Amino acid sequence: MTTYVALLHSIVLGPGRRVAMSDLRDMTEALGYRNPRTLVSTGNIVFEAADAPLGDIEAKLEAAFKARFGKAVDIIVRRGGDWLKLAEANPFPDGEGSEVIVRVMRKPLDRSVLDALGKYTDPNQRLALTAGDLWIDFAGKPSEWKLLSALTTKRMGIGTLRNWNTVRGLAEMIG
Repeated sequence: MTTYVALLHSIVLGPGRRVAMSDLRDMTEALGYRNPRTLVSTGNIVFEAADAPLGDIEAKLEAAFKARFGKAVDIIVRRGGDWLKLAEANPFPDGEGSEVIVRVMRKPLDRSVLDALGKYTDPNQRLALTAGDLWIDFAGKPSEWKLLSALTTKRMGIGTLRNWNTVRGLAEMIG
């Protein structure tokens, strides 16, 4: 069996409606995936399954989510070993856990994204790419910076943000 991490882009179904993590675990288990477990209420789930292409697992989870909750949501899946490598590759381990963010991408970003985002960054902020994922040290609350609003799917492709605290928490769940 292979351990996987699935990251939902958004678990907000509408005004005042969020997906309960128990419902997300039930959905994952109904797909035949084993030992589903979640970390905090932000759409992170770790589970075991037979080895399969990531795109197949993403498509299966996305279809099940839409059928169960009535909303299309992008879901990014990584193998557990790859998640541990992502965590080890944090270029800003000295940053504050809630202020260091990684945009985990479905398709790797090109280095040109660093230049394109330059006009949105503050001199105190740091950007880096590791294996196609974008790491940002916001040097403050991300919501207070214009850079956050530049990290859209339209501009960057399918991906989702997780802070360093969550990245570490998921890595600990994997072991």
